[in-house]
Amino acid sequence: IIISQTKQAIIKFKSNRLAMIGLITFITIVVVVTVVHFYVVFIDYDLAYTDPDKQYLAPSLEHLFGTDSYGRDFLIRVIEGGWISIQVGFLATFMSVVIGITFGSISGFFGGVVDSVIMRGTEIVSAFPFLVLAFTIASIFRDEPDKTKLFIIIVLLGLISWTGLAKIVRGQILSLRQQEFIVATESLGIKKRNQIIRHLIPNVLSLVVVSGTLTFAFSILGEASLSFLGLSISEPVPTWGGLLAKVARNSTILRTAWWTWVFPGSLLFMFIMSINLVGEGLRDAIDPKSDYVSKEQRRKVKEDKKAKKANKKNKELKVKENV
Repeated sequence: IIISQTKQAIIKFKSNRLAMIGLITFITIVVVVTVVHFYVVFIDYDLAYTDPDKQYLAPSLEHLFGTDSYGRDFLIRVIEGGWISIQVGFLATFMSVVIGITFGSISGFFGGVVDSVIMRGTEIVSAFPFLVLAFTIASIFRDEPDKTKLFIIIVLLGLISWTGLAKIVRGQILSLRQQEFIVATESLGIKKRNQIIRHLIPNVLSLVVVSGTLTFAFSILGEASLSFLGLSISEPVPTWGGLLAKVARNSTILRTAWWTWVFPGSLLFMFIMSINLVGEGLRDAIDPKSDYVSKEQRRKVKEDKKAKKANKKNKELKVKENV
């Protein structure tokens, strides 16, 4: 039976237990955060509401994640805090992928002076220290509205994280441009733009997907780091990094009100880990040299182990009977 490369990649990915766990975890967190966000918007939930009588209540049936320093329900705030991370992750990744594919494909296809100029520019961009840029830009736009600061964070992350993808795409296109199908398109008089868009880029999309997952994780960590340093969205809008930063300022609360850092920290960790697991699974799935174990093979291994144990027991019983 001849199986296409796409189907082989899907089978490999499904056979990777860690990748499937990561995918299920990722989808679950995204769905829960999205549903809670629209619930907050629909009922016009007041994120700035305070109740001094309920400060730092431990998790209970009334407040599953406890309450914070202002007596606010921590469950809503923790889940709602993921909405900013998801927005930044998706938008910054989209921007990074578009820039990386564009510059990488142009550089690899045309080569020569164009390649040298783009690659030198890529090296300059990759040399910029992220935190220094973040501090500088944050100090300039500190008094701007939250929407403006969020837009600036997305643009900053997108403009910094495209360099690795551009190099990957360039390397792949350098090898593909010598293939027979590209020579055929040139002999047929197909425009260079169509050669890149219709024939070269589709052949590197698998690597783009893998790189995109890693960029997604980097963007979320970057936003969380900026929130932790107080350079992102301000209160009362919650973010995972902002929730952790608030607790980190007071060591007493860190010890006594454990739920104020365990829940946002755990969700952030699970989200980043799930993205990394999916990325690793995709990388193994598209690698033609990687092996995988199907469900039938795992079932056969279990049956062989059971058969060996049964044979071993039978031998022991026979030895006892002979004695």
